[in-house]
Amino acid sequence: MIMKNTAILVLDTIHQDLLQVLLKHNFKLTEAYSWDREKLILEIKNYSGLIIRSRLTIDKTIIDAASNLKFIARYGAGMENIDVAYATGKNIKCLHAAAGNKDAVAEHALGMLLALMNNIPRADQEVRQYQWLRETNRGEELSGKTVGIIGYGNMGSAFAKRLQGFNVKVLVYDKYKTNYISQESWIKESTLEQIFAESDVLSLHTPLTSETNNMVNYKWLLNFKKPIYLINTSRGKVLNTADTLKLVEENRIKGLCLDVLEYEDTSFEQLKSAGNNPDIEKLFQSGKVILTPHIAGWSRQSHWKLAQVLGQEIILFWESNML
Repeated sequence: MIMKNTAILVLDTIHQDLLQVLLKHNFKLTEAYSWDREKLILEIKNYSGLIIRSRLTIDKTIIDAASNLKFIARYGAGMENIDVAYATGKNIKCLHAAAGNKDAVAEHALGMLLALMNNIPRADQEVRQYQWLRETNRGEELSGKTVGIIGYGNMGSAFAKRLQGFNVKVLVYDKYKTNYISQESWIKESTLEQIFAESDVLSLHTPLTSETNNMVNYKWLLNFKKPIYLINTSRGKVLNTADTLKLVEENRIKGLCLDVLEYEDTSFEQLKSAGNNPDIEKLFQSGKVILTPHIAGWSRQSHWKLAQVLGQEIILFWESNML
């Protein structure tokens, strides 16, 4: 059992089940959903743990002020708003719920792809306007195609598994892994060159790092030998929107499924300067694009799963290292 009065600061709203399990283990919780950066810097020295989503960036200044902090827990998968290397150097453990929303992301990515390939959003709007246009909405089957997946962590592997039964060939590439495919006969460990050569569909499942920032740009996309459908449910800044739209206009990209945009604010709650951005307007006007507001991992079930996974991570860390 956790010792009493171990203080955890909760900066963002999370599932009540996580709060309850931490209280059950005798953590003392402070819910600070309105605290700004200045308030956090002033008060963080009083806490042993910090739970966040994406509202604030935990940088060196905040970490230096956190003289008693033992862990930072991210309620989600991505860690780009935490200076993980600096925190680790200060003996602060960085935790996240990497597997909590993988099923939601995988299903959302597949749903967007099928909707786009079969013109479902456009056809729906046309029927609502009493237009019964069958030939112009003739769809494209996924069966027989090759799907490339870049990034084979929790999200990428969950998406690959959802493709079983669709009669597709799945090529996966992960720069930091080898020999990671076990018994899934429809999934093949691949090189990036193979994905460029064979893919009909590309799905991005990489974290946002200095290496992946703006990775998907015009020059990179020109490597594909065939026109592709492109899915991004990872982070918006992985993909250069203006470059990608050029290739849509050139018919080298057949369609885009974007749950994330490079123009999101850091909290993922809204777009920055949406009304003054011509690329956003092009996305809105294109019939080759499906957009959702960063909700791929946002199912009712994933909300609960994130709480379960992160609660286990926090308790295991504390029991293993702090008692």
